[in-house]
Amino acid sequence: MIHEVDEVLKTLLKSGALTDSGIDVAFEAPTRDWAARRNAPVVNTYLYDIREDVSRRHRGQMSVRDEDDIVVKRRQPPRWFRLSYLVTAWTKTPQDEHRLLSAVLATLLPRELLPASELPGSLGALGLSVPLTVAGIQTESRSLAEIWSALGGELKPSLDLVVTAPFPAFPEYDAGPPVTEGATVRVGGMEGDPPLPQGRSHRPHQVAAARAARKATPDGRTKRQ
Repeated sequence: MIHEVDEVLKTLLKSGALTDSGIDVAFEAPTRDWAARRNAPVVNTYLYDIREDVSRRHRGQMSVRDEDDIVVKRRQPPRWFRLSYLVTAWTKTPQDEHRLLSAVLATLLPRELLPASELPGSLGALGLSVPLTVAGIQTESRSLAEIWSALGGELKPSLDLVVTAPFPAFPEYDAGPPVTEGATVRVGGMEGDPPLPQGRSHRPHQVAAARAARKATPDGRTKRQ
């Protein structure tokens, strides 16, 4: 699932304002060594945090339907995870980096919800839209200063990008065939009662009421109202 989100982000970032710009998109950690090796403008999208969004957790089962809208499988609801990316621009001058970050904002801000039709592989097969937020209020436990300190680099202008993606839950099992006939209860020939006609059905409480009314008369015949 994570590699499919990476693929979606790379496609998004290389489109929109960055179309035909030749700007590369990298996912490596932006350490000092990595920065020293680069020799061309690049947008770095570093995945620094993964945690479950428990507010989206659901219980029960989900039905999987075929092209005829018949339930063929059942599975548990997917679990949702917040994937947090640190987006930075790397060029020779700060002005060019700011232009790149502006282009990234212009590309991602309109895409607050990614439809299932634009998602690849197993991510798209779930048929669920994926929310995306950029430059929002940071809610993760790590601050950006701590992240840069862990990377061994200097603090740099960046965008916090969060993709909340579903992860398929297991197991998945086949569903039984659909019910096509109603249930009936046939009762007859008990305790001297005459058998019911073939194919006729009664509810148990109706049979019990009729038997009680019959026993209430001295000769065992049905009492008339």
